[in-house]
Amino acid sequence: MSSRLFLTSSLALSAIAFAATAADKPTYGPPGAWVDVAPVPPAPTEDGAAAVQVLLEDHQSRLDPSGDAYYSRRTIKILKPEGLVGVKSMSVIWSPDIEGVTLHTLRIIRDGKTIDLLADPKDVLVLRRETNLEQASLDGRITATRQIDGLQTGDILDFAITRTHSDPVLQGHSFDGERMAFAGVAGRYRTIISWPKRDVVSWKATPGFGVPVLKEVDGRSKLSLDETNVLAPKPPIGAPLRFLRVGQLQATSFQDWTEISKLMAPLYLKASRLAPDSPIKAEAAAIAARVKDPKARTFAALQLVEDKTRYFFIGMGEGGYLPANAEDTWARRFGDCKAKTALLLALLGELGVEAEPVLVNLGAGDGLDELPPTLAAFNHVIVRAKIEGQSYWLDGTRTGDTNPQAMNPPPHRWGLPVRAQGAKLEQIVEPQITVPTSYTVIRLDASKGFETLATARITITFSGLLATQARSILARTPRADFERSFRQQYSNPTSGIEVEQVAWRDDPVRDLFTIELTGTDDMDWRKNPDLGVREFRLGSGAAPRPFPKRQAGPNQDAPFAIPYPAYTQTRTDIILPNGGQGFTVRGATGIARVAGYEIASGAGIQGNVASFTVEQHSVTSEISSAEAEAANREIRKLRDVDSLVRAPA
Repeated sequence: MSSRLFLTSSLALSAIAFAATAADKPTYGPPGAWVDVAPVPPAPTEDGAAAVQVLLEDHQSRLDPSGDAYYSRRTIKILKPEGLVGVKSMSVIWSPDIEGVTLHTLRIIRDGKTIDLLADPKDVLVLRRETNLEQASLDGRITATRQIDGLQTGDILDFAITRTHSDPVLQGHSFDGERMAFAGVAGRYRTIISWPKRDVVSWKATPGFGVPVLKEVDGRSKLSLDETNVLAPKPPIGAPLRFLRVGQLQATSFQDWTEISKLMAPLYLKASRLAPDSPIKAEAAAIAARVKDPKARTFAALQLVEDKTRYFFIGMGEGGYLPANAEDTWARRFGDCKAKTALLLALLGELGVEAEPVLVNLGAGDGLDELPPTLAAFNHVIVRAKIEGQSYWLDGTRTGDTNPQAMNPPPHRWGLPVRAQGAKLEQIVEPQITVPTSYTVIRLDASKGFETLATARITITFSGLLATQARSILARTPRADFERSFRQQYSNPTSGIEVEQVAWRDDPVRDLFTIELTGTDDMDWRKNPDLGVREFRLGSGAAPRPFPKRQAGPNQDAPFAIPYPAYTQTRTDIILPNGGQGFTVRGATGIARVAGYEIASGAGIQGNVASFTVEQHSVTSEISSAEAEAANREIRKLRDVDSLVRAPA
């Protein structure tokens, strides 16, 4: 993975489950002979430089089937006292089973003199600590920390390490990812990636990185970029994720995605294999006895994995890629996504349901097809079941699913099926939502007059994932705290609403979860000075948020991302005084198509009830930058339309 050196608020260098010859302590010494050690360059000329200025950012990677090595160095200068606050310590984190770390340099340069902070290794604190236990994660990583003593304004801090990596699961494959991740202007930025000439390595530089040069040196292919006074590119605001990957370089020895699919297939086949007397077989038999429909059986298996095994990530040793055996997961009643996938596969195999694991990326799947093939592109695995030609998607790490709708296509964009014969990346297309994820009804009873508090009832009905999340929150939250959170959330001094009671009901058959809030609303019936009548204003017309104007930079003309699929409904009913006689309403009516949304609005009076409705659908996942400029004008028009109730004179 990346060999990049991170010198952030605490000079933290984080490992990403890659790199090394096993070691539970760092070693000390100079870089290997393959490293070209650069001199410290002069500070770049930069107007308005930050408190900490980067003089040198240097990354050199040596890829090899026998093991990879990543040299990283960052040299910074403290320009202002404010810069001292964020530079307190150096931390290096690594996985001792597959990684090793050598500390080369940690020194302060002041007035041409050097203060060596690694002169005594006893000053480096080495700890094995689990920093993510609260996130149900156990990775066995080790942290080496050295305090930065005596740092002053004007000092130069120079830090360099080499990380080695060898993971048997990868079977000799290599990957490196570099990114221009620094503020302001760097005096010198250099990246060098080399590999044996006989090996085939593919690579890609994203916009803003520059143009690397490929040469052959001493029997090795050498890809390099070496530039001075470099300004790190900034991603375009509001763009889909694939356009945000600017200033990056990736290199991989995997030739295609099929190779990765083949590599992982035996691991999941072995992990999902059951012994003849396995208790999992009995669980599958119980499902088969009470459920006949294949889709219902599949969902029952998903519920069993969700409800009977909790999520817990184990990344020690080969745990980063290797799934735990299904029987071990069932026995200890916990597992990560890989373990739960293997357990699901075992259950579905017993139930006669065709199923396969699919590698995906949580939160970063957009544009996966544009990247070089690498196992590091994935951070999650789910199951796809096929029943009568239809695909159903199962994620055992979720909780609280009560409806087969949970098996709809997920938002991961791309997935890699894991098959013995190999598979290509496949696009995962989410269907449009047909039931609102949230439907809010606000009913205000103003029938007793303008000067009396109106009774208020707010009903919010969640569906799909939002309903599941609501159930999950309710299950782990004391009732009093659950009620309190909604009282605080919806009691609004601006609107005058005061929530007094909170109730809820669950409809798992239809996958709905409803919350009902009751209280009062001190409705502000203001007098219109021009018309001499009272009005109650609900607010401006419904419209999406406007799109920001982008500054010059890579992918400046990229499209803007739209939340998709998305579907919400709101309705406000106001019971009027005097049976509604003489009252009128004003508000948006009709259907507007703007900014990737279809917005249906309505305003009217029926009897003594004034009603305002808004139904908002996203119809696409992105729009072009040119369309966004035009959409901003339409958004302003929609927001200029006030929704109000006007009393008679």
